[in-house]
Amino acid sequence: MLDDTDRRILRHWLADPSLERVALAERAGVTPATLWRRIEKLRASGVVRAEVAVIDWRRLGYEVEVSLRFTLDKTNPRAFDEFIEAAREVPEVIGIETFLGRVDVRLNVIARDMRHWTEIYRERILALPHIAEVEALMLVSTIKDAGGLPL
Repeated sequence: MLDDTDRRILRHWLADPSLERVALAERAGVTPATLWRRIEKLRASGVVRAEVAVIDWRRLGYEVEVSLRFTLDKTNPRAFDEFIEAAREVPEVIGIETFLGRVDVRLNVIARDMRHWTEIYRERILALPHIAEVEALMLVSTIKDAGGLPL
């Protein structure tokens, strides 16, 4: 599906997403017109889904990040849907993932400080429906956060 030129473009783009298109074309060894066509083809095929801003929450005053792992009470057939629908309404939830296995859902939650975290946890998280079990993992540091595969 991808040829060497596509991989080269993606590799350089992932390495420095802030590159202007002309500079990206130069680094990838293609003309700006070729780069444009290739990127449009990658978008159309779904390889490139979006260009996004990566926000450093700590610089915005959110010092606490917690990953919550939930096991849901699945006696209600709508447990997943109702839990996820309610979790989407919590503004501090920045990520929701579902799993197969012992853990059903993981929420990534940010808070300004421990007092704010306690408020979020007690008033919003524990009020979510169908919770059978919850485990909180406080983020200490991020060692690697790669946005793509080695191309």
